[in-house]
Amino acid sequence: MVPFLVLTLFSLLSTTCFASLVDDFRALVSLKQGFEFPEPVLSSWDLSNPSSVCSWVGIHCSRGRVSSLDLTGFNLYGSVSPEISKLDQLASVSLAGNNFSGTIELAGLSKLRFLNISNNQFNGGLDWNYTSIADLEVFDAFDNNFTAFLPLGILSLQKLRHLELGGNYFYGRIPASYGKLAGLEYLSLMGNDLHGKIPGELGNLTSLREIYLGNFNVFEGEIPVELSNLVNLVHMDLSSCGLDGPIPNELGNLKLLHTLYLHINLLSGSIPKELGNLTNLVNLDLSYNALTGEIPSEFINLKQLNLLNLFLNRLHGSIPDYVADLPNLETLQLWSNNFTGVIPRDLGRNGKLQILDLSSNKLTGTIPQDLCSSNQLRVLILFKNFLFGPIPEGLGACYSLTKSFKATTYLGHYQRNGNSSSKPVKLGQLDLSNNLFSGPLPSSLSNFSSLQTLLLSGNKFSGPIPPMIGELQVLKLDLSRNSFSGPIPPEIGNCFYLTFLDMSQNNLSGPIPSDMSNIHNLNYLNLSRNHLNQTIPKSLGSLKSLTIADFSFNDFAGKLPESGQFSLFNASSFAGNPLLCGPLLNNPCNFTTVTDTPGKAPSNFKLIFALGLLICSLIFATAALIKAKTFKKSSSDSWKLTTFQKLEFTVTDIIECVKDGNVIGRGGAGIVYHGKMPNGVEIAVKKLLGFGNNSHDHGFRAEIQTLGNIRHRNIVRLLAFCSNKDTNLLVYEYMRNGSLGEALHGKKGALFLGWNLSIQIPRPSSSSQNWSSLLSSRCKKRVVALYSCTN
Repeated sequence: MVPFLVLTLFSLLSTTCFASLVDDFRALVSLKQGFEFPEPVLSSWDLSNPSSVCSWVGIHCSRGRVSSLDLTGFNLYGSVSPEISKLDQLASVSLAGNNFSGTIELAGLSKLRFLNISNNQFNGGLDWNYTSIADLEVFDAFDNNFTAFLPLGILSLQKLRHLELGGNYFYGRIPASYGKLAGLEYLSLMGNDLHGKIPGELGNLTSLREIYLGNFNVFEGEIPVELSNLVNLVHMDLSSCGLDGPIPNELGNLKLLHTLYLHINLLSGSIPKELGNLTNLVNLDLSYNALTGEIPSEFINLKQLNLLNLFLNRLHGSIPDYVADLPNLETLQLWSNNFTGVIPRDLGRNGKLQILDLSSNKLTGTIPQDLCSSNQLRVLILFKNFLFGPIPEGLGACYSLTKSFKATTYLGHYQRNGNSSSKPVKLGQLDLSNNLFSGPLPSSLSNFSSLQTLLLSGNKFSGPIPPMIGELQVLKLDLSRNSFSGPIPPEIGNCFYLTFLDMSQNNLSGPIPSDMSNIHNLNYLNLSRNHLNQTIPKSLGSLKSLTIADFSFNDFAGKLPESGQFSLFNASSFAGNPLLCGPLLNNPCNFTTVTDTPGKAPSNFKLIFALGLLICSLIFATAALIKAKTFKKSSSDSWKLTTFQKLEFTVTDIIECVKDGNVIGRGGAGIVYHGKMPNGVEIAVKKLLGFGNNSHDHGFRAEIQTLGNIRHRNIVRLLAFCSNKDTNLLVYEYMRNGSLGEALHGKKGALFLGWNLSIQIPRPSSSSQNWSSLLSSRCKKRVVALYSCTN
């Protein structure tokens, strides 16, 4: 009888367990049906065999039930069915790294400990029934599209240790009640749209080891003093979130702190000397604030310091000598302050220095000899100081220099060891501009085999430009504002990768070498204010990438070429060359010679010449008038207008804008005109080449249709598209303030961001493991398409 009862009980339990696994199977079937493109990654999910569930990819079972669901990085699309909550034995769920969208909610999972839904496109909010998942310890929802107030129900999760809600669009204030999550060890709310004050109650989270609150949030007020109670804190990131006021002295109590990021705020006052108590500190970034005073002497205690960023503040005094003795210092950036005195003599002798930027200060003295003593130095920037003396020979053997070498205000000759064995083959940028260097260019410059940018403008270099310049594979070459003389070496044509060439304001003479037309990628050419002569080579017109050129104020003569890119240039590009002629210059070329006795012109010559000019002028004027009328008439006969929204102007109004007086930009793709419609609306019209008799536009019209239907606050709207067999006109809404290129590189009358500001777009110095993902997510979801009509 007893064995029979045991057998019966075992049979019932088996049946119950199998029935429960069948329930899990049904839930997973519903889950897969909500996915898009699940094959082949989920090909093992055999929907015809419930008993195979525990062998499916991403599924782990315990005691005959599904206990873990891990679909991390499967690149799945679609939605997550509410049926997931029927997997009631789940202890771990990870849907991270997919493209799931829509809303998501989990409930009734009493055994759930770990939940990761990061790096998806979920939206809505997170107002779940958290009491039904009360044992949750890790909740990661980073990098989604959640748009709501921060969820208050999370307060039910008293076992929560890790909370990541960053990289979303949560708005409103941080609830003060979040300070009751006493077990939290990790809290990240970075990269949202939060505002208000940071609640001091967060100082009650004494188990916290990492806190991230910055990036895109805009808080009010100061850093709460209560955060100094977080005595177990290892990483604090409050960067880029609008905080003001002084840095609390009490932060010096956080003795375990490894990383402190407070950059890109409005912090003021002096740097607290108490920060010198943070002897475990490895990364300190207080840059881009309004801090004043000197670097505290107590920082001598920061022996573990690897990164010290204090740039873009109002600090003064000297750079302390002890900075050179910090044994682990790799990055030192103090640029754009008011530091004076000399650069510490021993800087670089620790053998670990990799990045040094002391530019835009008031430093004097010479460059230390041992900055690259161990060939670790990658970036060296010292411009805009009052340094003098020679450049140390040791820098000539600095193999590690890869990004840039910039120096300013040195007196005397530029010298370089010509020994090829010591050439810094990895150097990518050499900027010696706006100094007092003199003498000829050394031929050893050719040793810089990896050089991409060579900037020597604004010095006193003299003598001929050496032929070795053709051995450089540079992208940008600026020799302007010097005293170079002699001809342009034809070897310049060997710089095949050159996109920017400026030789203006020198004493160069002779013709432009025809070899220059070999530089097929050239985009910018400035030869103005020299003594160049003879004709301008017609072959330069074949450089399809050449959009900006300046030949003004030289001694060029003869007919100005009209073909190719020359048709895009303004007359101002050739000003100051009185012997040049051509229609663009309103100076007709007349090569008729007079064979009469020298000094004795026929009596009626002047009259005939004047009449000839008058007749030619009348013919040109009549032809231009007829052409203009024909062009306008064609607006109603041969122009096809495609609009992308309701317009209160006609194609005739658009064509009226296409005239020389309205040109606002020129590029390799065409010319841009500004126009004002009869109703006052301002437009920008981009004139492109047409398709001719070829009916194949290679998808161009489809792309135009797509662009015309896009509506985004950061993309300039395409209003209409006009075309005929010869010409295409793109009609955009007109945006003032110039183009992105003008903003970055400067142009008279345009906003100039400058180097210091432009490199901050964005310039994360945080080593947070989430930064790259956050930046990627922000670029993905907050697209800022800087569309320029002059490109």
